[in-house]
Amino acid sequence: MLDCSPMPTLLPLQLDRVPHQEEYFSDAKYFRSLAGKLQYLTLTRPDFQFAVNLVCQRMHKPTMADFHMLKRVLRYIKGTITMGLHFYSTSDSSLKAFCDSDWAGCSETRRSTGGFFTMLGSNLISWSAKRQDSVSRSSTEAEYMTLSDTAAELSWITDVLRELGFPTTKPAAAYCDNLYAVHLTANPVLHKKSKHFATHY
Repeated sequence: MLDCSPMPTLLPLQLDRVPHQEEYFSDAKYFRSLAGKLQYLTLTRPDFQFAVNLVCQRMHKPTMADFHMLKRVLRYIKGTITMGLHFYSTSDSSLKAFCDSDWAGCSETRRSTGGFFTMLGSNLISWSAKRQDSVSRSSTEAEYMTLSDTAAELSWITDVLRELGFPTTKPAAAYCDNLYAVHLTANPVLHKKSKHFATHY
């Protein structure tokens, strides 16, 4: 893949319409080897963490479509080889996190995938993208579960910074794009459509 042409995007727009989904890839061990190596690369490249996660979910029975998706990730890496995480000493120390989730994104289990990234000033310091443990009955519930995981991460990072002697100057902020989930955090009353939310969230 050293001489491959770079790809500007990681995944196709419609994953369910990729050709060769019924044809199994002949060398599953080779597929798992490549996908496993990409997992290590996500430690410093969070931009393709979701795509690698998606590819790794298909390790047991990869199809030709999955292998083409894996090669597409490698072609994206080829075109963005100079990208990385940059830390600056002049940035502020405000702690903030941004979170989002899809609703019933997995076509097999109908579970949602939630993710967040945390920034210390302008420096990206942690990120996560994972499938949720249960099926959400609404997009608000999926966003609310992700918001809960984001709040737990912010709380942990705040404690770590305090122990390192680097206390934050103002409270950490969590940003979510679902208005109802935000209102529910401010006024957590049991509405008709939210009374089934687990007490953990």
